[in-house]
Amino acid sequence: MSRNTAANTASHSDSVGGGGRVTGGPGISVVDVRGPRFAAWITTGVLVLVLLAAAVSTPVAAVLIGLQAVVFAIGAAYGPRRHPYGRIFAAFIAPRIGPTVETEPVAPLRFAQLLGLIFSAVGLLGFLVGSTVVGAVFVGFALFAAFLNAAFGICLGCQIYPLVARLRRTDPIGGVRGPSVVTRATASGPDANTAGSPAN
Repeated sequence: MSRNTAANTASHSDSVGGGGRVTGGPGISVVDVRGPRFAAWITTGVLVLVLLAAAVSTPVAAVLIGLQAVVFAIGAAYGPRRHPYGRIFAAFIAPRIGPTVETEPVAPLRFAQLLGLIFSAVGLLGFLVGSTVVGAVFVGFALFAAFLNAAFGICLGCQIYPLVARLRRTDPIGGVRGPSVVTRATASGPDANTAGSPAN
């Protein structure tokens, strides 16, 4: 996943902060990397609570992971600017820290939220049908990904996104077709400047 310095984007900035949008080039929206990492820390905390709750009360764990699934869904559909945790960062954290130094593209972040939604949805289903082990395993997958992003800045979904987008745009015999469902889903919405724009 490519990242751009603020020197390349400052002149095109719409706003600063995890929920803000910056234009990193023609058709590409980017955000301050600190916003998604802040969101990942909150996500990590929520998922830890889910696992702790699962040990004593499956219904409580189901409610918590259900709420987190809604958060993932908002992030996947609308991007970091509308993400609940991104809004918290933009409103309370960004104004109190320095200007944007490093940015990252929005589309891979939305894809990562989509993966989080899938993991949390399967985890929720596991809890609802009484399979605590299945629920805990998939919550654990989501927790692992969130912690990697929060602690080390490694976004697994963002790393996977270019490969998935490339495979979905190319047919089995090597021909190129229009933007895929994955590409359209992650490139559309208020954080995208051009539908179907590439991540890199």
